Amino acid sequence: MGSSEVSIIPGLQKEEKAAVERRRLHVLKALKKLRIEADEAPVVAVLGSGGGLRAHIACLGVLSEMKEQGLLDAVTYLAGVSGSTWAISSLYTNDGDMEALEADLKHRFTRQEWDLAKSLQKTIQAARSENYSLTDFWAYMVISKQTRELPESHLSNMKKPVEEGTLPYPIFAAIDNDLQPSWQEARAPETWFEFTPHHAGFPALGAFVSITHFGSKFKKGRLVRTHPERDLTFLRGLWGSALGNTEVIREYIFDQLRNLTLKGLWRRAVANAKSIGHLIFARLLRLQESSQGEHPPPEDEGGEPEHTWLTEMLENWTRTSLEKQEQPHEDPERKGSLSNLMDFVKKTGICASKWEWGTTHNFLYKHGGIRDKIMSSRKHLHLVDAGLAINTPFPLVLPPTREVHLILSFDFSAGDPFETIRATTDYCRRHKIPFPQVEEAELDLWSKAPASCYILKGETGPVVMHFPLFNIDACGGDIEAWSDTYDTFKLADTYTLDVVVLLLALAKKNVRENKKKILRELMNVAGLYYPKDSARSCCLA
Repeated sequence: MGSSEVSIIPGLQKEEKAAVERRRLHVLKALKKLRIEADEAPVVAVLGSGGGLRAHIACLGVLSEMKEQGLLDAVTYLAGVSGSTWAISSLYTNDGDMEALEADLKHRFTRQEWDLAKSLQKTIQAARSENYSLTDFWAYMVISKQTRELPESHLSNMKKPVEEGTLPYPIFAAIDNDLQPSWQEARAPETWFEFTPHHAGFPALGAFVSITHFGSKFKKGRLVRTHPERDLTFLRGLWGSALGNTEVIREYIFDQLRNLTLKGLWRRAVANAKSIGHLIFARLLRLQESSQGEHPPPEDEGGEPEHTWLTEMLENWTRTSLEKQEQPHEDPERKGSLSNLMDFVKKTGICASKWEWGTTHNFLYKHGGIRDKIMSSRKHLHLVDAGLAINTPFPLVLPPTREVHLILSFDFSAGDPFETIRATTDYCRRHKIPFPQVEEAELDLWSKAPASCYILKGETGPVVMHFPLFNIDACGGDIEAWSDTYDTFKLADTYTLDVVVLLLALAKKNVRENKKKILRELMNVAGLYYPKDSARSCCLA
C-alpha cells in the first residue's frame, strides 16, 4: 500500500528514481551484448503513439522485434498514448514474455471471442461507483470487445519487475479534460497527467498520489476515504478514451446506439424485454434519444438491422436466457440485481447526456501547497485520452528530471506521421524545452512519401528517432491502401488472423531494417552523451 498523503516535490519520485537506477545495470549489460562499451548507461525512451487497435497490434510488433534484436533490454522508459498503452501494459502483465504475448494475440483474433456477460457484469458493477462515467462503459463494453481482453490486474502489480530493473519503467499518458481551454490557448504543461506502477499525477506540478490511492478521496492533502484501486481494463479505457477528438467519438458512439433503433430493432427490443439485455439497451436508447431530442423509429418501420458491434451484443444477449445469466450459485455481487441493472442504465444515460468522461476524485482538492486555485478548487478531475493533446507522450519524457538522451518515437498514425513532431515542436518552443527543430517545409516534404526512419538532432536535448508505421520503404507505393486496411475506426471483427499477422510483420520490419541506425545512435549517446564541442543538426538517415 502506498502513502496516504499527496506528494508535491520537484524531480522524480523516489520509487521511480530507485527503479531507474537498478535499470541502468541491466542497460549496461544489454549494451555490452550489442558490442557497445559505456561507462554510464544512457537513458533511452521508447514512445508509442495512439491509433486504436492498429496502434495496439503494431506496438506489440515493435516491442517483440526490439526484444528479439536485443534492443528492448537497452531501454529505460516505455511510454504510450491510447492504443499503444494497451500493448505496453500487456508486456508487464505477461512478465515481458513477448513470444507468449504474441501467441496470445493471435489466439484471441483467431477465435474472435468476447465474453459479453462478464463485460456487462463489470460495467454494472462499475455503475455502483459514485464516479461512474462513460469511461467505464467504454472500457468494459468497447475496449474489451476491441482487444478481446478483460484484464483484472492492477498497475501496482507491475512494481516487481520495474523495481528489480528487469523491465523498462512504464509511463502511461492521459490529459485533464477540464484544462482543454488552457491547452488550446497556451499548450499548458499542467494539462498532462501520467500513470506509473508507483504513482499518478501531474508531472508539471510535481504533484502525485500513490497509484493504489488513485480514485480515492483526498482533502487538504490527506486521504479521507479509500476506494479500491481501479483495474487495468478501466485504465486502458481511460488512456484510450478517444479515437481522434471529442466530436468524432460522440458521433461514433451515438451512431452505434442509433443503429440499435433502426428498422424495427427498437420494437424487437421492447417486445423481448424479458431478456435483461434487451431491457437494458432499450432503456439506454430511450434516455440517449431523449437527451438528443429524438424518438424511436415508428412501429411499422421494417427491414433488418445493420450488424454493428452493439447490434451483435444485443443479438448475442437474446440467445442467452435470463435463467442462464442468473444462475443461483453465482456470486450475487457479480450477477447483480434488476435494480442494479436499471441503475446502470440510468447512470449511463445521464453520463451520455452530459458527455461525462474520466470522472475521479481530485487528490489536490483544497491542497494548500497548490497556488493554482483551479487545480485545488475542483472536487473532481475528468481524465481522457492524451491523443486529444498530442498523439504521443513526448511531454512526459522531455522534462530534464528524466534525463532522456535518446528517444525512439514509433508513430502508428493513419494520417500525417509527422503531426506529432509538429505538435511537440510547438509545445517545446512555447516552454523553452530543448527539442530538435525541423522546418515546416521539410516536414511537408517528408509527409508526401515518408521513409521508415528519421533522425532529428538539436544543439541540446535528446536525439529523436522517428519511425512512421506506413512508409515507402516497407509499403512501397501502397501506403494509402495499408492505411485504409487498418483504418482507426475499423472494429475488431474486421481484424482476421491474416490481417493481424501482416500488421505485426510490418511493425517488426521497421525495427529490423533500422537496427543499424538505432545501434549507431545508441553508440553516439553511450558514455559521452552530448559533447559541448559537438554541434548537432537535424538530419535524415
